[in-house]
Amino acid sequence: MRIHDITVSLSSDLPIYPGDPGINIEPFSRISQGDSANVSRISMGSHSGTHMDAPFHFDDAGTTVDEIALETVIGKALVLEILGAKEIGRQELEKFRIEGEDRLLLKTDNSKLWQQKEFSEGYAALTKEGAQYLRDAGVRLVGIDYLSIEGFHGKGDVHRTLLEDGILVIEGLNLDGIKAGHYQLICLPLKLKGGDGAPVRALLVGGSDSAAEPEFDPHTSKWPLA
Repeated sequence: MRIHDITVSLSSDLPIYPGDPGINIEPFSRISQGDSANVSRISMGSHSGTHMDAPFHFDDAGTTVDEIALETVIGKALVLEILGAKEIGRQELEKFRIEGEDRLLLKTDNSKLWQQKEFSEGYAALTKEGAQYLRDAGVRLVGIDYLSIEGFHGKGDVHRTLLEDGILVIEGLNLDGIKAGHYQLICLPLKLKGGDGAPVRALLVGGSDSAAEPEFDPHTSKWPLA
């Protein structure tokens, strides 16, 4: 059993969605300066790096991060590889068998964008039609490999189509090197009371070549690393 870390590392070098707060991690105390321990001060937006959008992000009456059902963010997930497309709509999605899939992660050309510090406006994104297709298919969680699931010039329609139906959105994944197929997803957000979103640590366990392996047991003490 392999564990794949699909989370980007938070640092001041990470791209930030334009208009969002930057990431600042600075020393507060350091042993090298005579302090008893190393402690850092962290400042960032709730949608920094690999993060979850809660329904409250676009709806004052929506579910907040601390109210999310954990069974939605832990379980079998299907990674779809959709390369060469900037807009992911019904036509791109209906090529795959997603009926009965609760969790989908969209691997696009975006994963290569993490190699550059500057934000890229030309990332691949889901369209409103694509969002409605996933909603009609009964998907409960969808993730993508850049800082927004919606195109840069979108007006929030993609987010609202998903979030108003309770579909959780994971943005900022790094799926470079991850093969298409089924995995076990573990994606826990920081428990921010009343949060509209929060950074997550996202892991995929197993892979498409490990169908014979048992489902990941979170109670085991064995954590083999990829």
